Amino acid sequence: MSRLVGWLSKISIRLLAFNILLVFLPAGGMLLLDTYEQHLLDAQERTMVQEGRLLAAALETRGRLRSDDARNILVQLGQRHEARLRVLDSTGDLLADSAVLGPQRPSQVEPLPEPEPGARQTLLYRLGSLPFRATHQILDLLEPEVGQAPDRYDTVPLRSGPEIQAALAGRYGSSTRIAPGSPPTVTLYCAIPIRIHGSAHGAVLVSQSTSRILRALYAVRLDIFEVFLASLGAAVVLTLLMATTIARPLARLRRQAEVVVDRKGRIRTGFVPGKRRDEIGELERALAELTRRLEEHLQSMEAFTADVAHEFKNPLASIRTATEMALEVDEPDERRRFLEMIQGEVARMERLLTGAREISHIDARLDQEERLGVRLDELLEAIVEAFRLRLGGRGPTIHLAVASHDSVVEASPDRLTQVFENIIDNAVGFSPPGGRLTITIRSGPDAATVLVIVADEGPGIPEQDRQRIFDRFFSYRSGPAAGDQDHHSGLGLAIVKAIVEGYGGSVVAQPPSRGQGTRMVVTLPRVR
Repeated sequence: MSRLVGWLSKISIRLLAFNILLVFLPAGGMLLLDTYEQHLLDAQERTMVQEGRLLAAALETRGRLRSDDARNILVQLGQRHEARLRVLDSTGDLLADSAVLGPQRPSQVEPLPEPEPGARQTLLYRLGSLPFRATHQILDLLEPEVGQAPDRYDTVPLRSGPEIQAALAGRYGSSTRIAPGSPPTVTLYCAIPIRIHGSAHGAVLVSQSTSRILRALYAVRLDIFEVFLASLGAAVVLTLLMATTIARPLARLRRQAEVVVDRKGRIRTGFVPGKRRDEIGELERALAELTRRLEEHLQSMEAFTADVAHEFKNPLASIRTATEMALEVDEPDERRRFLEMIQGEVARMERLLTGAREISHIDARLDQEERLGVRLDELLEAIVEAFRLRLGGRGPTIHLAVASHDSVVEASPDRLTQVFENIIDNAVGFSPPGGRLTITIRSGPDAATVLVIVADEGPGIPEQDRQRIFDRFFSYRSGPAAGDQDHHSGLGLAIVKAIVEGYGGSVVAQPPSRGQGTRMVVTLPRVR
C-alpha cells in the first residue's frame, strides 16, 4: 500500500492527468463523425443521382418509354449497381424493378478473403484483442444487415411519394425515410424525370439504404477506440516511467532534506549526489554542493567566534591585571603607567571589534553593495599619491608601473580602496628606510583578468606563513614592522581576501623573483 501511495504522488497524478488529456483530445475526433457521416450521405446521394440520370438518359435515347426497354437496360447493367433502380411511367405505374431481375451473376461476385491463420489463433493475440472483440460484438448487434431495410413503396403506391410526383412533374425529387426498428433504418430516395420530346414521360426512382455508411462509421469508431485504448495504455506506461525517473528521485531528495539540519539548525549530514546525467542529477549535485558550502560557512563562523573570544581573552586579562595592580600601588607614576596600559588594551579591543564587524559586514552585504566600473590605474594613482603625501619623504619610494590601461573591473571603489590601502600599508611597514615599493598593473595570462602586483624589499614572509597571513587574527611582523605588532589586529589581510574573493578574484603572497621581499598579487576579473 505504501508503494502505491509513493507512485500516486502529486507529480505522478499531474503527469497522468496531462497524458490522459492528450489522449482524449484525438478521441474527441469522434464528435466530428457527424460531419463525416453527412459527407458520406451527400456522396451516396450524388452517386444515386448519377446512376438514375444514366438510366434516364439511356431510356430517353429510345424515343419512347416501354417496359421491355427498361428491363433490357437493367439486365444489361448486370446488377453492377448498389442502389435499387425502378422505372415508372407517366401515371406512376412500375415498368421495371432491378430488385426482381435476379441476383448478381456468380462470375461477377468477388470472393471474400480467406481469414489469416496463425497469429490470430495464439493465446496472446486473443487476450490482447479481447476488448476489441467485445466491442465488435456490441457494435455488430447495432449494425443493420445490408439489404434488409424495408422499402416504403412495398406497402403504399409509388405515385403517392412526393419525390415521384416532383419527377413526374419534370423536377428532381428526393426524400429520406426512417423505418422504425431496433435500430431504425434510413433509406434515401431520388427521383429523376425521363424527358422525351421535352416533356416528362416517366421517372427513374433510385433507393438505397444507409446501412453501408453506418458500417463504415462503426469501423471508424472502432479504429478510433482501438487507438484510444493503445494511447491510454501508452499514457499510463509513460506516466509510470516519468514517475520513476522524476517523482521518486524528488521524494528521495525531500527525505534527505528533512534530515540535513537538526532542530537547532546544525547540519547533521549532506545530500548524497547521484550519478544521473539529467536535471535531477544536476539538482542533487547542486544541493550537495550547497550543503557543503553551508557547512563550511557555519564552521567558519564557529571558528571566527572562537577566534574572537580567544583574541579578547588576552586584553581582558591584561586589563584585569593592570586594574588590580593600579588599586594596590600608591605611587602616581606607577598608577598612571597601569592606567595607560589599560587604555592601550581597550584601544586594542576596539580595533578587534571594528575588524570583526567589518569582516561580518563584508560576508553578509558585499553582494548587495552597488558596483561600478572602476579603472584600477586611476584608482591606484590616487592611492599612491595619498601615501606619498602621508609619508612626506620618509619610508620607501613608491613607484607605479601601468603595463595595461585596459584595467576596468566591476566593484565598489571604496572597497577596492580599502583593499589596496591595506596591502600598501603592510608593504610600507615591512619596507626598510630608503627601500623601493613597486606597484604593477598588467593583464592576466588569460586576458580576462587584471593583475595588481605590490612588491616590497622587506625581509619577506616564511613559506609556512604565506597562506596563514590571510587568516583572521594572524599577524606576522618582522624587520622594520616588528615593533608595530601591538597596533595591528591581524584582520587587515583577512579583510582584503574577503573583498577580493567576493568580487570573484584572488590574492596570494609570493616570494620575489630575485632579491628579498614579498610580492602580493591581486587578481580581479576584467570588464569588457
